Amino acid sequence: MLRSFLVVMLGLWVCSPGFAAAAELQPVVMDEVVVTATRQEEELATVPANVTVITAEEITQSPAETVPELLRSVAGVLVNDIAGNGRNYTVDLRGFGETASLNTLVLIDGRRINQADLSGVDWSLIPKDRVERIEIVRGGRGSVLYGDNATGGVINIITKTGTREAVVGGSLVGGSYSTYLGNLSASGAVSDLSLAVNGNYRSADGYRDNSDTLAKDAGLNLAYDLTDRLSLAVSGGYHKDDTSLPGALTKSELDSGISRKDSMHPDDYADVKDWYLQGGVKFFLTGNSYLQVDASKRERESDFFSLFDAGEYTGNTEIDTRAFSPQLVVNEQLFGYDTRILLGYDYEKSDEDIVNESIFFGFPSKASYDLSKDSHGYFAHADLALTERLSISGGGRKDRAKFKFKSLDAGSSESNTLKENLYTFGASYRFANNSSVYLSYAKSFRYPVLDEMYNFFDNSVNSSLDAQTSDDIELGLRHRFESGLAVGVNFFRVVTQDEIFYNPATFANENLDGDSIRQGVELTVEQNLFDILFSGSYTYRDTEIDGGQYDGKELPNVPKHQWTLGALKTFGGHVQLGLNGTYIGERRFISDFDNSHDDQEDYFYLTGKLAYLLDQGSMYLTVNNILDQEYAEYGALNFMGEEGFYPSPGINFLAGLTFSF
Repeated sequence: MLRSFLVVMLGLWVCSPGFAAAAELQPVVMDEVVVTATRQEEELATVPANVTVITAEEITQSPAETVPELLRSVAGVLVNDIAGNGRNYTVDLRGFGETASLNTLVLIDGRRINQADLSGVDWSLIPKDRVERIEIVRGGRGSVLYGDNATGGVINIITKTGTREAVVGGSLVGGSYSTYLGNLSASGAVSDLSLAVNGNYRSADGYRDNSDTLAKDAGLNLAYDLTDRLSLAVSGGYHKDDTSLPGALTKSELDSGISRKDSMHPDDYADVKDWYLQGGVKFFLTGNSYLQVDASKRERESDFFSLFDAGEYTGNTEIDTRAFSPQLVVNEQLFGYDTRILLGYDYEKSDEDIVNESIFFGFPSKASYDLSKDSHGYFAHADLALTERLSISGGGRKDRAKFKFKSLDAGSSESNTLKENLYTFGASYRFANNSSVYLSYAKSFRYPVLDEMYNFFDNSVNSSLDAQTSDDIELGLRHRFESGLAVGVNFFRVVTQDEIFYNPATFANENLDGDSIRQGVELTVEQNLFDILFSGSYTYRDTEIDGGQYDGKELPNVPKHQWTLGALKTFGGHVQLGLNGTYIGERRFISDFDNSHDDQEDYFYLTGKLAYLLDQGSMYLTVNNILDQEYAEYGALNFMGEEGFYPSPGINFLAGLTFSF
């Protein structure tokens, strides 16, 4: 497999106009800088990984109203809006399917927002209007730098900071399903102090019955330069939402003639309160080397009710998370080479209080538990520029997590400690201006989350789950031709051992008794023709379980084929028209590990946005699902093994106004 990768990549390089330029490297035009790949600023062309940056301009031009919707057009990223109301999403990198939320690490300004339980990532925490840019780093190399959950990749959402000139802005949006969005922001700077604040409101009835949602958010970013060498930064956020959950419709229910908009779960809901505060200090030891210390605290409370085929449960969870991360960054010439060295330590402590009442196959149960996860990670990473063209990087991490489970009713307790050693290395060769070929390897991992060990259905604890590990290799090329055509190609192969999954045959979370293999290719292209900016991507994924109970089977909810197309045209400097299309191929239903059911149907989703650009804002109309396709982004087997669908909305509209002064 690797030999084939190398042959194809060499052929692409030799056939490109950039090959001739490699013989004599031209003066380098500064490439875009990213911070997520190495936890410090680095030129994109030198990163040995498939990296995508969604810029502030692209965010403004996009028809998306949420962060996950912004990610739909990114190669290799699969987005599922489960309830179709813009509230509950899964975002998948590298084909992890139903456990995607636990294998994709999401950061806000470098702070992890993955929860220590199955709730995973709450994508509503950061409204789109607060986002400055988004960096997506695919592959497992993030495990060395960030620890748990980075098996498929890392998504870093970078928020807006104070601007030198005072700016007040906002937006008003309304549309289908009684959707209303409002945003107000202000930013500015006085001397060495900068400040940005933001408030958001969102309400919608949703496409289906019992899918309404009401959310309120507030955010703060503050930075202060005490001296030329010492700076402070503080950020925080508050989020509250009340959301109804429509649940799935089974195949038999749909065949009986009920509407796609109906819900068989009229009382299901999930209400959330969430806030965080993060502070950091940065001290420059020299002009380029510095010591940085970050600390954060987050509290999240959830109330929920869910009815399922085997019973129901009503619960309340409160999670308190504290984190501390000092790191030393050295950017110097060592032994004649430009060198970047990162040494750091990550500490995170999560305490979860659970009060749960359930009925499982007719048997009622009530329990109160205190759960905790205490993790420590020590890491080192180095980047070395051997020549103008060739750079290498590598690093390692020692990680340990201790889990505790205490039953307040029975007075009993259990514990488990898991340890992992991670490492990565990579090489990048720049053969032309802002063009490079790269190769990397990473050993990545994820620990079980607390309620993979704690079972809400029967209030039991299984503390014997092991951590899963993966071996990830990728090979890629990014190149911009003299004509302006930009292309990228990336081959990947991920082999995972002891993958943690929910086994529908035993109604329990287990470690898979065979290896899971994911491999494929990610292609991107961008070109400006006739003053129209065209963009596109294609992703191919092949998955297979090697050995054990499900030997030879495909992994659920992973489409083999996915492609996107986009076009953007500006008329007369004021009118802008954009079209974005996404195709998602057939894929197995969630929990169909034995591949006994037909595939879930493919679909094509087309969105358009017409905007009139003002001097300080815009007016726009967005049309989603222009072709009014009937489809379901998400589908799962229920406890009885019947296919269940979460119908997605038909054609719908949003009209908005943005302003700033």
